[in-house]
Amino acid sequence: MAETKIEILSGTVCELGEGPSYDPAADTLWWFDIVGRRLFEHRFADGSETAHDLPEMASAVAVVDDKRQMIATETGLHLRDLASGRLEMVAPIEADNPATRSNDSRVHPAGAFWVGTMGKQAEKRAGSIYWYRAGETRRILPDITITNGICFSPAGDIAYFADTGRNIMFRVECDPETGLPRGEPTVFVDDRGTPGGIDGSVCDADGNIWNARWGCARLDVYDPSGKRTRSIDLPPSRTSCPAFAGPEANRIAVTSALQGMNAEERAADPDGGKTFIVDLAVKGRHEPRVRL
Repeated sequence: MAETKIEILSGTVCELGEGPSYDPAADTLWWFDIVGRRLFEHRFADGSETAHDLPEMASAVAVVDDKRQMIATETGLHLRDLASGRLEMVAPIEADNPATRSNDSRVHPAGAFWVGTMGKQAEKRAGSIYWYRAGETRRILPDITITNGICFSPAGDIAYFADTGRNIMFRVECDPETGLPRGEPTVFVDDRGTPGGIDGSVCDADGNIWNARWGCARLDVYDPSGKRTRSIDLPPSRTSCPAFAGPEANRIAVTSALQGMNAEERAADPDGGKTFIVDLAVKGRHEPRVRL
């Protein structure tokens, strides 16, 4: 097995680093500090980093075209102009519920944006997953405590998602043409009673799921049957979400967090909240563009 190289991509400390997404056209990685209300931009060409202040909490970003992004916030989906940073509401999602915010999200190969919500205090079953595509929004999966782990098989015929509150990852069949679920979810990985939490995920070109294990300082890899086949140790304890990066999608960026830690725990986790890049033998995939 090829050597795994782990480096700090960004030394900026996020209270709740989340939502990394790589734009191959710009060779740029984007991610958030959700509670810090900031969007970060790392340009690989020159190693520069820019922090963009946001008016509200946001957690996920998707490419629309070369001039615009879509970001998921505590009030819904907004178009963001890359040049000015101006936000324009596209689809309200729980905008009338100040107790919830967006969390984990990812784009289906058909261009559908699956967007998860959760209670700001992780209230039990306060979250849902929504589907957005071509101007239409639907609530598709309700009663989730902490939405996480959203990702899709290469063919787009299977969706995965997790409820970190229950520590279960689910799979559900999908319509490859629309990204809408077919049937009811079934349990894919049941980790109730085990240390740490199933957090953000991404699915590679071979159908393996790479999952950040919150509280356990690692990335776990599951094959399409749900068997854990590999674990990669990482410096921060609260790893939160991975994303494939690089022109060949053969690197993995991983965000992390300090949220919920006391002063002693923070002192013992000097790399907590930083963003990492992992170089290893992986056949990743670039994120699709969301379809307006």
